[in-house]
Amino acid sequence: MRNAPLRLQLASRAVCTLVQPPLPLWYNDHYQVSLPSTSSFPMEKYRYIREALQRELEAAGKATFHESPLASIEDLTTVHDGEYVRRYLANELSHKENRRIGFPWSEAGKLRALSSTGGTVAAMHAVCRPGGARFAGHIAGGTHHAFADRGEGYCVFNDIAVAAACALRDYPAIRRVLLVDLDVHQGNGSARIFAADGRVKTYSQHCEGNLFSAREASDLDVDVPVGEGDDGYLALLGEHLPRFLEATQPDLVFFQGGVDPHQADRIGRLELSTAGLKKRNALVYRLVSGLQSAPRLVVTLGGGYPRNLEPSSPPFHQVVQSHMDVYRQCAAAHARL
Repeated sequence: MRNAPLRLQLASRAVCTLVQPPLPLWYNDHYQVSLPSTSSFPMEKYRYIREALQRELEAAGKATFHESPLASIEDLTTVHDGEYVRRYLANELSHKENRRIGFPWSEAGKLRALSSTGGTVAAMHAVCRPGGARFAGHIAGGTHHAFADRGEGYCVFNDIAVAAACALRDYPAIRRVLLVDLDVHQGNGSARIFAADGRVKTYSQHCEGNLFSAREASDLDVDVPVGEGDDGYLALLGEHLPRFLEATQPDLVFFQGGVDPHQADRIGRLELSTAGLKKRNALVYRLVSGLQSAPRLVVTLGGGYPRNLEPSSPPFHQVVQSHMDVYRQCAAAHARL
C-alpha cells in the first residue's frame, strides 16, 4: 500500500473499519392486555425487558427500537386457515377455544396477537431486503404452539411460521429456512405447519417430560431429560445443532430464544443456570455467524415464567435479565459480523 494513491489507501482503511449497523428490534408492549387475577401469564415482563434493553442498547448505539406493526390477513393466511383467522378477529371462537389459547378474547388482546406476528414479520423483512441488517429481533412472539387452524398455550397465531412463509413468498433469494426452537416446550405448532414443506426445517430441543400438548414430529427433535443441567443440555446442543445447520445451510434462521429452561423457571423442569443459558445463546449466534450460507437471523422471545409475578420480586427480575441476555448477546454478535 506504500505506493498506492492516497485515495485508494483511504478507501481501504474505510473498508477495514466498517461496522454493522445497530441491531433492529421490534416490540409490542404498547398493547396492554388486562388478564384475570388467576392468570399465571407474565404480561408485564415484555415492557420491562424492552425498557431495560432500550436504556442499555439504544443509548450505546447498539440497537434501534421500533413499534411492531399489525400483521395483515394476507400474511396470516400464508400458514393459517382463513376461517380460523376470521373467527378469531370477529370474536367468534368458542369459550373452549379461547380457554385453550389461555387468554379471554378482548380488543386489546386481538391487537396484541396481530402485533406479536407483525413484529416478527417486520424483523424478517429487515434482514431479507437488499442492504438490510444481517440480524434482527422481536421482543415478543415465539408463539410456536399455534397451529394452522387453532391456538393454544398463549399462542393465537404462529409468528415465526408466518414470517418464514412470507420470506419464501417475497424473496427469491430465500430458498431454505431453519427454525431453531430452544424453548423448554416442543415447537409443536411449527412442526405441524411445516411437516410437508421441505423448504422449512424445524429443530426443537426441549424437556422430554414437559410437552405442552400432543407431540408433533419436528425435522429434528432433541429430548432433554427432566432435571438436566448445563453440561448435559449444552452437550446435546453441541452434538446436534452444528450438524443440522451444516446439513441444512439455510438462507434464513429463526431463533426462538425461550428462557424457561432456567432452573428458576416456575414450569420449566430443567436446571440450566444463567451462565448455561448464555452459553446456549452464544453457541447459536456463533454457529449461525460462521455458516457458509451466511444466513440472515431473526430472534424472538419465548417462554419465561417467574415464580413471582410481582415486577419488584427477585424471580421476576431474574427472568427479565435472562430474556435480556438473548438480545444483548445478539447485538454483540451482530456487531462482530
